Amino acid sequence: MSGREHGHDPLLPHGAQVVAAPPRINDKLSDDLEVVPGFEHENLQGWIPQLATEADIRAVIEKAFDYRGDVTVIRKDSSQITGYLFDRRIGPSLENSIIRLILATSNERPVIPYSEIAAISFTGRDTAAGKSYEAWVKKYWEKRAKGEKNISIEPEALE
Repeated sequence: MSGREHGHDPLLPHGAQVVAAPPRINDKLSDDLEVVPGFEHENLQGWIPQLATEADIRAVIEKAFDYRGDVTVIRKDSSQITGYLFDRRIGPSLENSIIRLILATSNERPVIPYSEIAAISFTGRDTAAGKSYEAWVKKYWEKRAKGEKNISIEPEALE
């Protein structure tokens, strides 16, 4: 048997031995997490949901918060604001809960209480729709099947 088989490594200082690390408790969990399937992203662009109850309002605001495009908020006084919903603060009642938008036309960040919202429509283009890794791979193989060389798939320019 060589010294290496006994745990000696010539690159280590004299007398030092290589000791295998004991398995960690989380190793199995980490392996499972690496193969967790993705989720299907909803196509909300153009959707104008009905807001009949408090639960409807809260659910739609959560979807709007996760949406990667602009939304149009129609207030109960019929005024409209279009922008990116970047923040929401959830309180015990609609009066104590707010959303914040980055307006499409300025750098203002208006605060709107949930209680003032009559409707929300998903008016802006979802900037991440169709941008999954699977979509990228599909485009790559389509170009390769056509015989293209030096294939590079560039991202779309942001508007």
